Amino acid sequence: MDWMFEDFKTDLDGLNPKVREKALEIAKELIEKEDFSKEKAIKKAIVMAEEWFYDIEG
Repeated sequence: MDWMFEDFKTDLDGLNPKVREKALEIAKELIEKEDFSKEKAIKKAIVMAEEWFYDIEG
């Protein structure tokens, strides 16, 4: 897990590994490009990653 999101380990632990990886990727982008706080970024990223996962898994 990315050290940047250690505080949100419990939020990420229950996720499918693909979803967790995608959520971390999205959260990093939100922080870098959209100036989100870590908390807001990880929460939004988890939702977006779950939607992404369900779209590709059908």
